[in-house]
Amino acid sequence: MVDRRLPRPGEILPLIGRRDRSLTRLQARLERCASIGDIRELARRRVPRSVFDYTDGAAGSELTLRRSVEAYSRVEFTPRVLRDVSSVDLSVEMLGRRSALPFALGPTGFTRMMHHVGEPAVAKVAGEAGIPYALSTLGTTSVEALAQAAPGTRRWFQLYVWRDRVASEALVKRVELAGYDTLILTVDTAVGGIRLRDVRNGLTIPPQLTLSTLAGMALYPRWWGNLLTTRPLEFASLSSTGGTVGDLLTKVFDPAITGADITWLRSIWPGKLVLKGVQSVEDAVIAVDLGVDAVILSNHGGRQIDRGNVPLEILPSVVDAVGDRIEVYVDGGITCGADIVAALAFGATGALIGRGYLYGLMAGGEDGVRRVVSILEKEIRTTMQLLGVTSVGELDRSCVRLR
Repeated sequence: MVDRRLPRPGEILPLIGRRDRSLTRLQARLERCASIGDIRELARRRVPRSVFDYTDGAAGSELTLRRSVEAYSRVEFTPRVLRDVSSVDLSVEMLGRRSALPFALGPTGFTRMMHHVGEPAVAKVAGEAGIPYALSTLGTTSVEALAQAAPGTRRWFQLYVWRDRVASEALVKRVELAGYDTLILTVDTAVGGIRLRDVRNGLTIPPQLTLSTLAGMALYPRWWGNLLTTRPLEFASLSSTGGTVGDLLTKVFDPAITGADITWLRSIWPGKLVLKGVQSVEDAVIAVDLGVDAVILSNHGGRQIDRGNVPLEILPSVVDAVGDRIEVYVDGGITCGADIVAALAFGATGALIGRGYLYGLMAGGEDGVRRVVSILEKEIRTTMQLLGVTSVGELDRSCVRLR
């Protein structure tokens, strides 16, 4: 027999969940997001489809993007046990300075389209976390405005070489004067990739008010209200030329860039110089010979060439070839902190995150970006503890393999 009784109020009340009144409703929703995937789904519901697809999509059939993500799904860790992991150091040396976490917030274009707060909010979160933030040439905040908004953040600048070399040099000088310490030259954009989602959605730069977009205002009034009541949505470092982002890349950026341009850039830039978009061992070796400080193995998030190389898969070979002479970073396909740990174990100096924090920006502005960084930090820390390592320096290939 079971002895039953009526529950007492004092026993029920502690079981009733209460929202933390110190949090806004949006902050509470973000706190309930347990992964970047959860943040992505929240972002999908808060912005127009064309805006979400601009971030979420890739070039062509999007095979490069899917394969980049799939590569991390094949990672298999080898945990070690009976080790004291009560204290874990997540910091790493990045281009001459210590970063509190083994990743940076990478450069992304047209960031204020995702949320009107744009790049300054992202840079502020990076500063709070003690990690670098890279502003893009296609950013919607000027180098000077970002420096003023986030003076305590370590700032990098991502550069595309324009057909107009005089304008390119003037921009580099502005970056130097504004206190940025690292220049990241993207070299995988000889022409713009064919991003079919943008074409099908009719997304132009800047967005046009068509009948379909006007109809969409009823579904996303907050996003449209912010767009129309803040400063015009435009690139801060160059004039918009109309068409999709792929069209703009083709019209403005120089397809004739060679190693000679790297030498020229080194002659006018006194800080650290990084090549982003390296996708082969051979080009990594050339980068070393050109005197750069680091390479970023990147397929542009799958947004340039379709069926391109997967950064994680070529990472070990590149590290073996040049890792004792320059730093090697990786981006693309990273969806969680465990992915970053895997890249570090395969020899990467660090990782760059793009889509992940843009999902956070779309989902909740600055608070959304902050939540993404918090999720990644927890996942990195937990993965390292479960692997039995207490510092990034202990991660090596004995910890990991691809199935």
